Amino acid sequence: MAAGLAALSLAACATPSEHGPTPPGYPPPAAGPRPSPPAEPPRRVELAALPGWAGDDHDAAFGAWRATCQASRDPGLGELCLRAKAVRDVAPGVGRPFFEAFFVAERVSGEGVLTAYFAPVYPARRKPDPEFSAPVRPRPADLRVDGTAVLQVRADGGVMPYPDRAAIEGWPADDALAWMRPEDLFFLQVQGSGTLTFEDGRRLKALYAAHNGQVFAGIANPMRDRGLLPRDNTSGDAIRGWLAAHRGPEADEIMRLNPRYAFFRLAPDDGQPPVGAANIPLPRGRAVAVDPAFHAMGELLWIDADAPLLAGAFPSYRRVVSALDTGGAIKGDVRADLYLGEGDAAGAEAGRVRHTLKLWRLVPR
Repeated sequence: MAAGLAALSLAACATPSEHGPTPPGYPPPAAGPRPSPPAEPPRRVELAALPGWAGDDHDAAFGAWRATCQASRDPGLGELCLRAKAVRDVAPGVGRPFFEAFFVAERVSGEGVLTAYFAPVYPARRKPDPEFSAPVRPRPADLRVDGTAVLQVRADGGVMPYPDRAAIEGWPADDALAWMRPEDLFFLQVQGSGTLTFEDGRRLKALYAAHNGQVFAGIANPMRDRGLLPRDNTSGDAIRGWLAAHRGPEADEIMRLNPRYAFFRLAPDDGQPPVGAANIPLPRGRAVAVDPAFHAMGELLWIDADAPLLAGAFPSYRRVVSALDTGGAIKGDVRADLYLGEGDAAGAEAGRVRHTLKLWRLVPR
């Protein structure tokens, strides 16, 4: 599903091609080498000792985990998943005693970064006009994936690295699936999927189909360094507002600083949340994208994130979440991208999340 609005701020944040289920023709997310085990086992603490534990909505956390816990391949978590699903009367107050009875917490050493992402809803058109001038392109027929390389197959059968954003934007768009405002398409590519609303009221999901293999580059830092945005306001809203106000060559130049380009396919809007790398719909506010080199899909985590760096951000995020997504730009063991839901409100919040993160694994007793 890909990566969040903070991806615009951090070159290490999630991008469109990094979120969501692996598309056909692509290898599954590489697990990578897991870190060497520590010399001593991690110190375990009771959940009640976690910072902010008492303030979480434990029933909401239990409901979200109960609906998604089948993502885990861990036998211990699998046993507890069956036990949770066997609870027929999910009455108020059941969440906290369940977690505290069956789990303890292990601190992941160090501090990292929490960012966030969302599923956008954008207007679109069937035909281009001066405002809706950016084509939503399908996966090209000449795009081939060879291992980790994304290649362009030439007419003579030879191959070369797939071109960058600037080159692709210069191509004809006779096969465009839809037309969007350029800044909206850019943000859709950052998020990886979203919903398009057309003139007649019809809604279609735009789902990630492929990317051009170029390295993702965030644009917030260059915008800040050029004096286009204040140092403490490189939020998604601020970036998108600037791009809209400077639509045309100025905005195009900035967006082309990120050579990564995503292609899409359209599908009926089923009203369901986007599906993450674990092939499970993402529960709003209870799913994170993580680095699969350090975390398994379905892992249960406690995030403790504070000290926001962007203006207007919530002061902290402390809650139970599940690892249900990945991000090619989400790297490291103390690194998470929090899924915040669909629409403008979720996008406004996600664009301001860049918090110092401390992380715990919740493991079966």
